[in-house]
Amino acid sequence: MPEHDHKHHRHHENDHHDNHNAHDHHEEHDTADDQVGHAAHDDQIEHTTHEGHHTHHHHGDFKKKFFVSLIFAVPIIFLAPMMGIELPFQFTFPGSDWLVLVLATILYFYGGQPFISGAKEELKARKPGMMTLITMGISVAYFYSLYAFYMNHFGAPDAHTMDFFWELATLIIIMLLGHWIEMNAVGKAGDALKKMAELLPSTAVIVEEDGSTREVELSEVNEGDVVQVNAGDNIPTDGIIITGRTSVDESLVTGESRNVEKAVDDSVIGGSVNGSGTINVKVTGTGESSYLSQVMGLVSRAQSDKSRAELLANRIAGYLFYFALSVGLVSFVVWMMIASDMDFALERLVTVLVIACPHALGLAIPLVTARSTSIGARNGLIVKNRESLETARKLDVVMMDKTGTLTEGNFAVNHFESFNDQHSDEEILGFIAAMEKSSSHPLALGILDKAAEKGIDIPQAEDINNIPGIGLEGRIAGKDMKITSVSYLDNNGINYDRAQFESLAGSGNSVSFLVIEGENSGIVAQGDQIKSSSKGMVKDLLDRGIEPVMLTGDNRQVAEAVAEELGISTVHAQMMPEDKEEMIKTYQNEGKKVMMVGDGLNDAPSLVRADIGVAIGAGTDVAVESGDVILVKSEPSDIMNFLSLSERTMKKTVQNLWLGAGYNILAVPLAAGVLAGAGLILSPAVGAILMSISTVVVALNAMTLRLD
Repeated sequence: MPEHDHKHHRHHENDHHDNHNAHDHHEEHDTADDQVGHAAHDDQIEHTTHEGHHTHHHHGDFKKKFFVSLIFAVPIIFLAPMMGIELPFQFTFPGSDWLVLVLATILYFYGGQPFISGAKEELKARKPGMMTLITMGISVAYFYSLYAFYMNHFGAPDAHTMDFFWELATLIIIMLLGHWIEMNAVGKAGDALKKMAELLPSTAVIVEEDGSTREVELSEVNEGDVVQVNAGDNIPTDGIIITGRTSVDESLVTGESRNVEKAVDDSVIGGSVNGSGTINVKVTGTGESSYLSQVMGLVSRAQSDKSRAELLANRIAGYLFYFALSVGLVSFVVWMMIASDMDFALERLVTVLVIACPHALGLAIPLVTARSTSIGARNGLIVKNRESLETARKLDVVMMDKTGTLTEGNFAVNHFESFNDQHSDEEILGFIAAMEKSSSHPLALGILDKAAEKGIDIPQAEDINNIPGIGLEGRIAGKDMKITSVSYLDNNGINYDRAQFESLAGSGNSVSFLVIEGENSGIVAQGDQIKSSSKGMVKDLLDRGIEPVMLTGDNRQVAEAVAEELGISTVHAQMMPEDKEEMIKTYQNEGKKVMMVGDGLNDAPSLVRADIGVAIGAGTDVAVESGDVILVKSEPSDIMNFLSLSERTMKKTVQNLWLGAGYNILAVPLAAGVLAGAGLILSPAVGAILMSISTVVVALNAMTLRLD
């Protein structure tokens, strides 16, 4: 298994042989099916940027639309009166009103196209929202202006019906500018993707079969090629070292702070930095099949996902649509009754509908979510499912696996012994090492290290199979052998020294037994260390009123010893993967919101079942599919970072919803003329200015989101 995988995907100690088959299979299929290729990343970043908060709408290029529309809008602003008032910089000439009509028509259909297309989709789905509200504003302004133009030129010139061409131009320009600003902001929030892409060099040095080398573009490198990486260079692709020895800095890719020693047959990750030695690497993954590409794909998809809060913002826009339409129609009827002036009443209706455009509300959520996703990525938190940021506020329970989550997962053999007269202690360890040889999870590594230290000859094992939740089985020298847990011995009536087991387990060791031909023939005990940040994390959870619960496949003695040291009072031990899922269901049936933190392999069912699934480490297909959030650094303290990020994200979200919707709640009644008696009637021009101010305020508020 690649180095970066077993560094991050720690296995459960008692079910330390769980998923061996899956584990071996995983070595060959090291990447997710839905990864994103490096070659497409620039397009993907652009796509993510442009799809920020109306993913289902065809925005077009807002930057281009803004500048082209500006060409048509500027003459209108100089030639058309604002609300019937000629401003000092405005002028007219014979036929200028016809020019304004032509320019406004082009502007409406060209500049307004993204909003009109979006409105069609919303109305088709019978869910009027943001785009419907904007389209209503610009459409009413345009078609009412056509009516006014007709009346003034061909109908009743004495009526002096006022047109809204000036307001139409400024509304469309402000909307396009706002969307362009938003796309830039989302783009900046998406810099994490660009920084990841920059980790890869643009070229690689290919080593030919005759030993000669040639430099090629990275896109020309294929799986199976051999590339040479000199000291200090970025490693261009995922691969396996075939010659050389070095230390590799993987911190920018995996978050691991210390250099990792690498030798022949070790895996390296594209984007990491080669240290002191020159190495030749056989390429195992490029483009879509690379680890870095997978992480970038996760970030990109997370940034383009729609969360429940965004849907809420769109629902609020839908309510505002009905609110504005109702207020507008009521104001029309009331003003007709009060003033008996069709033109004035119609003008009020139009004004209400024009200034109801909710652009600030449209910015409220996407900017916050894009910003929080980016902050998470920079802090080793890959947020795949944005809804998890909302759910985290309501958490009652955090369930955690033990090994690799709360403990280091770096096991060392503290005791091994034979119970079989035919085999020595060393032979028993050799048998266990033979069956573990094909694996690279922490318990297996500890056994292999001890066997190497003792100079034990490791025999050949055959027919190795995984026994889910129990261990391994295989054949050595014609004998059936199993590496099992104590629960297997209990369930099958196999004798063992309970006092010895309890003594070893009570000291915090993970204990495995070797069963030869159905007889308990040996024991191996390995110790693990609690992570330095685990105790603080448990205390922080308790301080927040969240109950920490340990779910582990390990034996009860080991689990309780670790739990007691950490301050965890609820422990569920000796659990199979399906038991963990069932336990989460039990808590959920009590109405509790549950987060599950695990390695993404044995814990896959419970990660999916939990309200929030947090996978430790990144880089496997199971973690990609199962977790809502991935902790790249495998640090328990990052759970608290995620909870803090959730808290601050939702705080900003609520603030922005009020800032965005508040403008409409105040402006629409003013535009309807509720304070007309006091001489206060809001014009579309003033409404547009207020709207642009609220848009800027929402954007600035989103960009102040911090995790520090």
